Amino acid sequence: MSDAGPGTLRVPDGCHAVEGRIAAQDVAVVASRYNADVVQRLLDGAVARLVERGVAADSISVVLVPGAWELPLACRRLAEAGGHDAVVALGCVIRGGTPHFEYVCSEASRGVIQAALDTGVPVSFGLLTCDTLEQALARAGGSEGNKGAEAADAALEMAGLLRALPRGSRR
Repeated sequence: MSDAGPGTLRVPDGCHAVEGRIAAQDVAVVASRYNADVVQRLLDGAVARLVERGVAADSISVVLVPGAWELPLACRRLAEAGGHDAVVALGCVIRGGTPHFEYVCSEASRGVIQAALDTGVPVSFGLLTCDTLEQALARAGGSEGNKGAEAADAALEMAGLLRALPRGSRR
């Protein structure tokens, strides 16, 4: 884990913490087939982490999409359909010589968070946006860890946290 990654916080005196236990029974993983050699490592890391955290393998749905651009639509459909406690989005975009990288990264990012915000289902972000293949491989089980496993952890934690947070009606 990098120094800038998740850490431990101390709740100030007089306050109380609301934390969700890592919990989910049914998780969907949406994986992009583009840059498949990298995404396969993210997928393997995510599924291994989910199973390690107690999600039964037969309760993990893996949905394959053509590329990062298609991640948000599949994530949203799965979140809207119900039955999944969380959705994990996995993909890899590597910078090329055109502005295409910026458009794909920006819109895929926006769409993934919008799926979560609109449905209330945690959708974690495991989309690598790297300058080089070497950077991507380092983040897909190499020297920088496995961001697929980290995205799985985030999805499980958010599923538990949302169960613990109060629900209210909008006014």
